Amino acid sequence: MKKSAALLMLSSLAFAPAAFSAPVGTLSVHILNQQTGVPSSDVTVTLEKEQQGNWAQLASGKTDQDGRIKSLYPQDKEMEPGVYRVVFKTGDYFKSQKADSFFPEIPVLFTVTRTNEKLHIPLLLSQYGYSTYKGS
Repeated sequence: MKKSAALLMLSSLAFAPAAFSAPVGTLSVHILNQQTGVPSSDVTVTLEKEQQGNWAQLASGKTDQDGRIKSLYPQDKEMEPGVYRVVFKTGDYFKSQKADSFFPEIPVLFTVTRTNEKLHIPLLLSQYGYSTYKGS
């Protein structure tokens, strides 16, 4: 390839930011109800990013029949390093199950260290407790 053709090809990449936006599945979540042993479907989950001491909402979704949101991060934006949180709206979920719950929502804060880092946040849930970790 000639040098001028290579420069033209590289310069054209500057006009294609969508090609480098957050890939599908950059951030996924999964909820498993520990009491029943089945996934928690139809749970609202929000994603926020800390910006100058405040939280800016980036996205919201509901878990599918398998208790998953496969791609919560907006696909038209880069997932930049920073502090984020997902908020699982568990009170509404347990109310729909006709069950009490101590936690009306569960916020999980986490740090992104690399642009478009692939992250998975699983939540193991019961009416009076929960656990989470950095999944893959």
